[in-house]
Amino acid sequence: MPTYRLDVEYDGTRYHGWQEQRNARAVAGELRRIIAGAGGALVELGGSGRTDAGVHALAQTAHVRLRQPIDPEPFRRALNEALPPDIHVLSLRPAHDTFHARHDAVGRVYLYQIARRRAALAKRHVWWVKRPLDPRAMAAAARRFEGRHDFAWYCERPQDQPSTLVVVEQAEVAEAGALILVRLSASHFLWKMVRRIVGVLVRVGAGEMTADEAARWIDLRGERPAGEGAATWTAPPSGLFLERVIYPGEPGPGPLAPAIAVASEPQTGEALFTGRRAPQAARPRVPPRAGRRGSRA
Repeated sequence: MPTYRLDVEYDGTRYHGWQEQRNARAVAGELRRIIAGAGGALVELGGSGRTDAGVHALAQTAHVRLRQPIDPEPFRRALNEALPPDIHVLSLRPAHDTFHARHDAVGRVYLYQIARRRAALAKRHVWWVKRPLDPRAMAAAARRFEGRHDFAWYCERPQDQPSTLVVVEQAEVAEAGALILVRLSASHFLWKMVRRIVGVLVRVGAGEMTADEAARWIDLRGERPAGEGAATWTAPPSGLFLERVIYPGEPGPGPLAPAIAVASEPQTGEALFTGRRAPQAARPRVPPRAGRRGSRA
């Protein structure tokens, strides 16, 4: 059966996640509708994993099985002509008949963007945290999440998971203009796990808890500690991006960079270069003294 690998980017603001739903608009549902409309005899469309409502993707991967082969590049262009403007197919290429976007993936990378100022143009793609944050403290706490841990208290409905053990390969925190970026790389993630880790890191950055206090929620079994927990501190979906999905033989993530850049505000009194030199003030002309016309100084 002709099988293709599809890589797609989308702004998840208007969608109830990736997974098709009967009574809600989803990214996969839009793709299925457009593929059928473009003449593709679709048998199966499957993503590498679900993204929640409001979560975005820089490169979600899916497998597409059709009854008949198609010419990938013209078909990709036809899809993009018909898709809504917030969904775009980046690539469509032939794959092995057994390729499965979820089962064959060996790694997933998520990026979260925290804004330290009000951002008019990036509002849908950041979480604006008004409290001052210490990125160094957040980075130190993030490293505590690396390795193989039980994230039962960092996910929604852990009882529904076959296992809550996850190997986090890398947890990074960096500054980029007005943004603080958090990037997590792992073989897989649990439901809401990334957003709850980010929420805890924000509390550490705000000085509301220490890295040790954040770490006590890792590998926690049985009853949770008294008081609030990671579920209470879940970060909103707006700042979360599925950055990429990794398959055997593919390189890991590149340098950490923002998906949507937000520049820092100019400091009070800071001069801005406009691209032109300001005209210099003309020297005042001093008239010669009477009776000394033409004399030298």
